[in-house]
Amino acid sequence: MTFDTKVAILVRDDLAVWQKLNVTAFLATGIAAAAPEAMGEPYEDAFGRQHARLLGQPMLILAANIEALQRAYQQAIERNLTRAVYVRAMFSTGHDTANRAVFKAEPADAPDLVGLALRGPKKDVDKATKGASLHP
Repeated sequence: MTFDTKVAILVRDDLAVWQKLNVTAFLATGIAAAAPEAMGEPYEDAFGRQHARLLGQPMLILAANIEALQRAYQQAIERNLTRAVYVRAMFSTGHDTANRAVFKAEPADAPDLVGLALRGPKKDVDKATKGASLHP
């Protein structure tokens, strides 16, 4: 199956493993919330038990340095891609309200990104993520 859109999650390559997983999980939920039309149907096991829906298309997980993240962020804004962001200061908070406050305090043109998720037309996502590589 082919998709008109692409989802990419860029994660700083110099984070601890637990941080990479945490950032990826939070950013995936941001994309899912912003694109409810991209959600698949609920899963059902052989006993008929219902399980949660998942995003109906693949997500690429990319490793990026700060320069690639900043470039992708600027490209995503210019191309009006759906964005989910995670900044370093969010590691020191404990809830969503605090996360939004520390993000708002970041420099708008150059936040201290540790992760960025994008969704939009394939061509635009590819251009925005140029310079990042598939996460090992």
